[in-house]
Amino acid sequence: MGEPSRDWKEVEPAHEAERVAALVAQLVEIQRGISAKVGKGRALHRKQLLGLAASLDVLPNLPAHAAYGVFAQPRSLECLVRMSNGSLHRQSDKTPDIRGLALKILGVDGPGALGQGNTDAQDFLFINQKAFSTPTGIDFLEFVVAAGRGNGALLGFMAKKHGLGMFRELKRAAGVFTRPFAGFAHEEFNTVNPLACGPYAMKLRLVPPSGQALNPDARFNWAQDITARLAQGPLVYSLEAQFFVDETVTPIEEPRTEWLPEHAPWTPVARLTLPKQDPASDAGKATQQRCEAGSFDPWRALVEHRPLGNIMRARKQAYFASQQARKD
Repeated sequence: MGEPSRDWKEVEPAHEAERVAALVAQLVEIQRGISAKVGKGRALHRKQLLGLAASLDVLPNLPAHAAYGVFAQPRSLECLVRMSNGSLHRQSDKTPDIRGLALKILGVDGPGALGQGNTDAQDFLFINQKAFSTPTGIDFLEFVVAAGRGNGALLGFMAKKHGLGMFRELKRAAGVFTRPFAGFAHEEFNTVNPLACGPYAMKLRLVPPSGQALNPDARFNWAQDITARLAQGPLVYSLEAQFFVDETVTPIEEPRTEWLPEHAPWTPVARLTLPKQDPASDAGKATQQRCEAGSFDPWRALVEHRPLGNIMRARKQAYFASQQARKD
């Protein structure tokens, strides 16, 4: 088990930004095409399941390498939580998909990661995976753009890119999307990609509440499952961090590599509480609309939590372009 290290670094290949920009432009055109048919929405994670009020309680006595940014001192902060399906389309909850949990922490005030003044919010984005599906942001955008153009385009893209290896890659992708999902009260959610914690680098995860009964019908309506639970009482998640040790076991630029806890143990840093609430009430509907209309962006961040690695660099362009397209 290694010690948290400051010796991490990012390595940006030549022309990465230009290649990402070209793919983002194609993704935005797909987004606009879908929006013209079904109404404005995000490029990915289009279907909001729930928008909820929450609070984050930063724990006291954190180790020195964790006590930066949001976690610099014990405090309670108001939050918004957006639960979503990952697809470009608003499809049935029964359809295999990536599930997302986006957390917006309000009431912060400090220099922003984009270097354009202070930010008043810190966004952390989580998915129900422990590692990313592609080696680079460019690979991911290529895949999404091809998928957005239909199954035929996706198969053609995979054949051109991987040759006979396309079947292996398709199987890998299918394994990611079809992994069983038990619901937002039972699954662990991860940032998957690293971000800064002051001079250190970390990943974050949300550990689900304990003692929640499994609902075998949740897959038919993920929102209804959480709504029923919140009618009974709060749901409390543990927010935990693990830290870069060295490039071999905790790489910054290889998103398919899971940082294993035997190399980088998890440290609880805060509690996320979804209080008892009714999303169908007037207040609940207002919160849901606020989440749907707003943006959740990993680059809406304190400089102490600057996103790191090639996937995050691609997201910097993609999220901004998608947000602009929603305003058109």
